[in-house]
Amino acid sequence: MKSSFRPLVLTAMAFGLAAAAVAQEVPPAPSPNPEGSQPPPPAETPAPAPVETPAAPATTDATPAVEAPAVPAMTPDQYINNPEYMLNLDLSTGGRVVIQLFPNVAPNHVARIKQLARAGFYDGIKFHRVIDGFMAQTGDPSATGQGGSQLPDLKAEFNPTPHLRGTLSMARAENEDSANSQFFIMLQPRFSLDRRYTAFGRVISGMQYIDAIHKGEPPEVMSRMVQVSVAADNKPMPPASMLTETVPAPVAAPAVTVDELNAPIKQ
Repeated sequence: MKSSFRPLVLTAMAFGLAAAAVAQEVPPAPSPNPEGSQPPPPAETPAPAPVETPAAPATTDATPAVEAPAVPAMTPDQYINNPEYMLNLDLSTGGRVVIQLFPNVAPNHVARIKQLARAGFYDGIKFHRVIDGFMAQTGDPSATGQGGSQLPDLKAEFNPTPHLRGTLSMARAENEDSANSQFFIMLQPRFSLDRRYTAFGRVISGMQYIDAIHKGEPPEVMSRMVQVSVAADNKPMPPASMLTETVPAPVAAPAVTVDELNAPIKQ
C-alpha cells in the first residue's frame, strides 16, 4: 500500500505545482472601471407592452428613418452668366451696374435680394453711408441705416468669399443673424470682413458708377438706385434723364450794398 500510495501523492503534487505556474503566467482580469475610464452607458430598456391592448404587428416594408441628404450647392456652370442669378442696378450716377450673384455660397441671401428687387423694394433707395476707400451701403428705405423690409431677418451664411473690390455683401447689426435688406458694395478690399459678413455677389460691369457715388456718413447729396432688377426679367434701363443726380443749387452770397462798401471800418 505504501508503494502504491506514494506515486499518487507525487502525481497530485506535480499537478498542483503546474496549475500554480499557469495561474502566474495569465495576467489578471481588468477591473470593471479602470482609472480614467467612464462606465458604459446603461442600455435602454424598452417599456413592456400593455397587457390589455397588444401591440400591432410591424409591417414588413417599414424602414428606419433616414436623414434627408443636404441639397448640393450649385455649380458655377449653373449660375455664372445665368440671367436668373444676375442683378442690374441702375444708378443715379449715370448707368447700369451688373452684379453676378453667388447662390452656391449664400442661397438664402441671393433669394432675398431677388425677391425684394422683383417687388420694386429697392427702386429709389439711396446710398446713406459711403466711406471713401471702403464701401457704399444702401438698402434702407429710411436712408438712416435703421430701416429694412417687412420680411424676417436672415440667418447668416458666412462663407470664404473674400471682400474684394466690387464684392456685394449684406449689412447687419451686432447680431450675426440680423441681415434683412441693407447691403454694401466694396470700393476697396477689406479682408477683415471675411467670414463676418455674408458675401453673396460681385460687380462684373459698371464699377465706375459705384465709384461715382457721393461719399459721406451720410453724404450731403445721396446717390440712389433708380431701378434694381433681376437680369432674367429683361427690364430696360431707365432713360438717361432719370440717371442723374439732383444737386442742390449753391446758396448765393447776399449782395453787398453801396452803403456797406462806404461804411467806416470799425476798430
